[in-house]
Amino acid sequence: MKNFYLGKKVVVTGGTGLIGIPLVKKLISYGAKVTVASLDNEIRVPSGAIFKKIDLRYLDKCEELCESQNIVFHLAGVKGSPFLTKTKPASFMTPTVMFSFNMLEAARRSKVENFLFTSSVGVYAPSDVFVEKDVWKTFPSENDTYAGWSKRLCELQVSAFGIEYGWNNISIVRPTNIYGPFDNFDPQTAMVIPSLINRVVSGENPLNVWGDGSAIRDFAFSEDVADAMLNVISKGIYMPINLGSGTGFTIKEIVNSIITYFDKKIEVQWDISKPTGDAKRVMDVTKAKSLGIELNTTLDEGIHKTIDWYLSNQKNSSINERYNSFNEF
Repeated sequence: MKNFYLGKKVVVTGGTGLIGIPLVKKLISYGAKVTVASLDNEIRVPSGAIFKKIDLRYLDKCEELCESQNIVFHLAGVKGSPFLTKTKPASFMTPTVMFSFNMLEAARRSKVENFLFTSSVGVYAPSDVFVEKDVWKTFPSENDTYAGWSKRLCELQVSAFGIEYGWNNISIVRPTNIYGPFDNFDPQTAMVIPSLINRVVSGENPLNVWGDGSAIRDFAFSEDVADAMLNVISKGIYMPINLGSGTGFTIKEIVNSIITYFDKKIEVQWDISKPTGDAKRVMDVTKAKSLGIELNTTLDEGIHKTIDWYLSNQKNSSINERYNSFNEF
């Protein structure tokens, strides 16, 4: 895989994010010439990469970005809590669709060789296990209506490019719930793992958690997902593929793993009056494993690495300062 990327010109949109940072670091170590496109603070850009602060909602900016590039990893998007998904759906849909459509069109015009589109677990309808081929049989979960449909629209655009232009070197990955260093730890907008870490570190005790802890989710460590994406492109995998652990963990297990790290008594109060989303969401990773792609970091190992990073960086405002589309207008 390393030789595949040697000397290649690679664009990573969202290269200052949760998956983007480890992905960019690995590409640089493989000898790629990496350009990062983001609206975040430049301090988050890994050393050795070129940084371009670009708003991907403008096609001409995307065309400038893609000119003379070999590969595009399109990771840029909008990430937020289930509450924000429901209350600010336009802030999910508008940038997600504009970013992706513009980048696909710009990459096509620039004759980019390979393109990876980052879809989401949100494209799936409620089910105990998510299988790639089942996506178009029904609709996304009501808990992911807008975020799910925005990603589905972009997957359709990938298909449209293949039909009309014969451009089939476009990979689609559907990651599960991702966590790790450089995540968003703001408890007002963060996903479950970083939010809980922030609140425990801040001294919240008792710790109030929505639901009864029985909801089951699939989680993946960010560095594992970056490795998987690199493999998908280098192996020439051009079918939608799930990226996850394939294992379901209850929210109670997540809470216990975080508390165990701190080795102190923390009372947990389960608020069953609050919504918890679908009862179970787990990826079927049969296809990924058959192609030699596995995510191997255990839940406890990944959570403890994430806490280590957060404890070392929580007071570094320049690293934690991030562009937030929910606060834009």
